Amino acid sequence: MEPGNERGTRARVARLILEHGPVAAAALGERLGLTPAAVRRHLDALLADGMIEPRTVRPRGQRGRGRPAKLFAITDAGRSAFEHAYDDLAGSALRFLAERMGEQAVADFAREQVSSLLERLEPVMRAVPADQRVQVLAQALSAEGYAASASKAKSGGDQLCQHHCPVAHAAAEFPQLCEAETEAFAQLLGTPVQRLATIAHGDGVCTTHVSPQSLSDSAHRDKSKETGR
Repeated sequence: MEPGNERGTRARVARLILEHGPVAAAALGERLGLTPAAVRRHLDALLADGMIEPRTVRPRGQRGRGRPAKLFAITDAGRSAFEHAYDDLAGSALRFLAERMGEQAVADFAREQVSSLLERLEPVMRAVPADQRVQVLAQALSAEGYAASASKAKSGGDQLCQHHCPVAHAAAEFPQLCEAETEAFAQLLGTPVQRLATIAHGDGVCTTHVSPQSLSDSAHRDKSKETGR
């Protein structure tokens, strides 16, 4: 039988890949204080279990010279292993709530769940320039375990991605969870947002488009003119 500390370290390796992947073996060793041999042992076990997969990436600016970098990324099976226990409990609790108190109770619960995020971040967002808010939100979500990232959208505005959702299966049954989260994002960022994809609906990443702040400011000015008439 595998020692408990080995299983614990392997789980930490997998979680780092989930939250920061694709990532190189050397980076994993540095973060966890493991020798290259120890990292390789855990990676081989995770690969054999189908929890992670290798990816080959050629460094930027390198054209046919040198060895491509080997990175490791989480698989759907690996993500499911993290989600399964918590997700099953969340789904059971929400079904019980819906049966006893109705669908509105589920929506109220979903909003209550994101209220703590709103309370913590609203003061921070007020102090942050508008063009930095999406990045700050991504960092906050990553700290909560959502492995989030922010980037500029080609169509204008920003794109917020969450590479992990601990309640994906529950959210597939109860979309109120995603709806409440989306409402919270719009409130925190002070501009309209639109969900383009969700892990709950079978997509690889939860993707949210954030409208440019200038559009929101323009809408506020137009509304002010109308009410001032």
